[in-house]
Amino acid sequence: MTTQHASATPNLPLDMIIFGGTGDLSFRKLLPALYMAHLHCNLPPDTRILTIGRKPWSREEYISEFMEAKAKPFIEKKAFDSAAWDKFLALFEYVRMDVDSVEDYQRLKEVSREGVRRVFYLATSPDLFTNICENLSAAGLVDENSRVVLEKPLGHDLASAQEINTAVGKHFSEAQIYRIDHYLGKETVQNLMVLRFGNAIFGPLWQAPYIKRVQITVAEEVGVGSRAGFYDKTGALRDMVQNHLLQLLCIVAMEPPVSLDPDAVRDEKLKVLRSLRPMTPEDIARDTVRGQYTAGAVNGEPVKGYLEEDNVPAGSRAETFVALRAHINNWRWANVPFYLRTGKRMQKKVSEIVIEFSELPFSIIPSGGRNYGNRLVIQLQPEESIQLQMLAKEPGSGMHMLPVNLNLDLQQAFTERRAEAYERLLIDVIRGRLTHFMRRDELEAAWAWAEPILDGWSKSGDKPRGYTAGTFGPAASTALMARENAVWAEESQ
Repeated sequence: MTTQHASATPNLPLDMIIFGGTGDLSFRKLLPALYMAHLHCNLPPDTRILTIGRKPWSREEYISEFMEAKAKPFIEKKAFDSAAWDKFLALFEYVRMDVDSVEDYQRLKEVSREGVRRVFYLATSPDLFTNICENLSAAGLVDENSRVVLEKPLGHDLASAQEINTAVGKHFSEAQIYRIDHYLGKETVQNLMVLRFGNAIFGPLWQAPYIKRVQITVAEEVGVGSRAGFYDKTGALRDMVQNHLLQLLCIVAMEPPVSLDPDAVRDEKLKVLRSLRPMTPEDIARDTVRGQYTAGAVNGEPVKGYLEEDNVPAGSRAETFVALRAHINNWRWANVPFYLRTGKRMQKKVSEIVIEFSELPFSIIPSGGRNYGNRLVIQLQPEESIQLQMLAKEPGSGMHMLPVNLNLDLQQAFTERRAEAYERLLIDVIRGRLTHFMRRDELEAAWAWAEPILDGWSKSGDKPRGYTAGTFGPAASTALMARENAVWAEESQ
């Protein structure tokens, strides 16, 4: 699929219209990100921000009850400037709306300006995307300069994702649709493209048989919190694997694109998704592990199990942990397993990609009985860094080897400010840069691979395996790696 790029009119004034403007995502991420973009002069001149909500607030009440009380605490103290904050608040209008009310869209049109670029950010349940887009179009609010941002998860399965894509596509061209995945806005994820395609030393080695396996982990310390109603219907595979982890896998595994043009990059990612080996029922039973956290302790503090969380139905089988082994059926990655893992209430918060290179076929240097291979560790959070594990002589007599790390500390290497993921992606939307957003066929290819896993779990009738909060998941996850005489990265440290 190719994208017809919309006509470029970069200097238009901006109306940023946020549906879900009183929600958690807005005060935790979107509004702080927009403030930082404003602070660093990355919003167009004559920008306005229209936030949509159902609460019966005046503009002044929205500013005091939401912006000051909720959004402001999520801005880093060192970045807060009271004069800039006051100017930022002056950009806002609050519009009370029922998104199902046709009449309310006419009121929105009266508030919005003509001759501007309208960016509609749908920070709502995906169930509302279709209706919102239809009503925006019917009210005459969508034109060739408009853009729409769709939050994940986009759909509940392949059919619902296709339905949403088709419905939104009736009113917005593919070049106007920005399917956001905030992991693609992280500096280190974008740096992975440069690491792979800008350095000659990795090119010949970035394939089988030189790479033995790849691990991708996104572990969270937090539980479901106030999202239990959403999370129980979604689960970890839909919430994290189908989008975040598969996107990271694509960037690791893709072939070099012919350019950095959005479609050139996304074409190569699509090839990876279509090359993922489909999982049979036997594969699902053998190569996937799903878990659900039980009561335990995180950072020394006792925490409840998932079934004791507020708004979680009794006996819920929603998974809060997934580990799986995937394979890519192409020449570059033949027989190289990709291990994907994500979970809530884990021992620590960490997101990382670990590239394990194969051992030498023969070594004259004694290793003390251990098989040391080189590893490239790309950490996305809590700190962003890149480490290359090499082998060096242990000090003292003899020629024994020990692993040491060559560290690239990105925060020390580059002193200029590093934008947070949402800020970077919002600026991309405003400037019309699609490279770090998913195309329709990408999204649907990801669902096509993930959906049989969900179906297999449903048909098996098995409950998720329990794991104590504050650990790295069920024992079966360790066993998944042990079958290959391998361990997860934290176990080898």
